[in-house]
Amino acid sequence: MTRALLLGVLLAAALAPALQAQGERPVVVCTTTVLASVVRDLAGDLVVIEVIASPAVCPAHYDVRPSDVEAFGRADLILAHGIEPWVGELREASGSKAPVVWVRGPWNTPEALKARYREVAAALEEHLDLSLSDRLAKCLKAIDETDALLRAYAREHGFLGTPVVCMLWQKAFISYLGFRVVAVYGPPEKVSAKQFEEVLRNASLAGALLVIDNLQSGQDLGRRIASEVGCVQVALSNFPWTSPELTNMTEVMKWNARRLARALALAKLRGEVGRLKAELEMWRVATIVSAVIAVALLAAYLRLALRLRR
Repeated sequence: MTRALLLGVLLAAALAPALQAQGERPVVVCTTTVLASVVRDLAGDLVVIEVIASPAVCPAHYDVRPSDVEAFGRADLILAHGIEPWVGELREASGSKAPVVWVRGPWNTPEALKARYREVAAALEEHLDLSLSDRLAKCLKAIDETDALLRAYAREHGFLGTPVVCMLWQKAFISYLGFRVVAVYGPPEKVSAKQFEEVLRNASLAGALLVIDNLQSGQDLGRRIASEVGCVQVALSNFPWTSPELTNMTEVMKWNARRLARALALAKLRGEVGRLKAELEMWRVATIVSAVIAVALLAAYLRLALRLRR
């Protein structure tokens, strides 16, 4: 099964309960799985959710399909981040009169995510006349619990102060966890040769242990940086529903933290192996030098002994 087909199956499974009763409930079209997961947490049994962009790609680079026009045409409410250049085009092509609510700003730290939940709840209440205060409070409490868990996890696994390089879209989350970001790179297609060299220089000077990529932006550039600097590359996600267990952004944050912990452990192991190899090399050289000195001393002793016998 191809990755695209697998993602399609996962999305369909996630939205299946809502689709069964589509005629009875208002349709909320979400441009991304981030927004869709928030709507599902807040009102999954009250609305039908349709998602446009696959969680495997950056929504700014998503290629729209005819089915997306149809989805916009069915919408009672459209939620978007503001980074999708195709929203206006789809709305016009579909003839939709549904209001578009822009849920702007980052979503990959607990505080930022809470703000997005509040904004989506307000939009659902205003435009669909839903009452969501109790559900919102429950969601915010779950995010606070995730926040406490992540902070403890970061301390336990030695994230604090660890020098790393990261892709721009992951910087907020990485800084939140306590890593020391020593170099940042933007979308790969916008990184110049000069910027690439600057990232390498800063990473090398700071002794960066990790290069942290954004999964939806591609990983080739991060691998190149990691190879040049000699550190471990790891890719994190900014979107839920890339696998069945990633039901919302709190689960994505925990998944990302676990990936970081494994990558950091590997980086430290590599460092320890390198240190042991250096020590072995030092002892090997010392042994050779000692052997040379011993031979030289023996030769000197033999020459002296021969002279004394004469």
